[in-house]
Amino acid sequence: MSKVEDFLTAAQEQEIIDAIRTAEKDTSGEIRVHLEKCTEKDTLERAKEVFYFLKMDETKQHNGVLFYVAVEDKKFAVLGDVGIDKVVPDTFWDSVKDTVLEKFKNNHFAKGLKLGILEAGTKLKQYFPYRHDDKNELPDSISLG
Repeated sequence: MSKVEDFLTAAQEQEIIDAIRTAEKDTSGEIRVHLEKCTEKDTLERAKEVFYFLKMDETKQHNGVLFYVAVEDKKFAVLGDVGIDKVVPDTFWDSVKDTVLEKFKNNHFAKGLKLGILEAGTKLKQYFPYRHDDKNELPDSISLG
């Protein structure tokens, strides 16, 4: 097994998927998690590549959010689409990143992702509240690279 497959247990993966679903109940924002072994690129640049590869830029309101983790490299990024960037302050993601990284430092990876996802959902609700006609535009599953 690779480190990517060992990064989260099946139960932890389900907790993260449940967190995505909970976070998306109150916002039209779409949240995904992507795990891969490593990257030789700048973390944010690689997250952008993955973001487009997963077609996260194709949501109606351009309000997708990617939690990207390069497991072996111990690199993490959170990236929001242009629709989010247009309306939120530059520091919008700082507390989400801090929440995740604080747990990662103590090897609580699932807990960090879960708390970060829930915080992102709460923050997105202010700018992108859930509407009755919202559709789940992206899978809630964790993608692996």
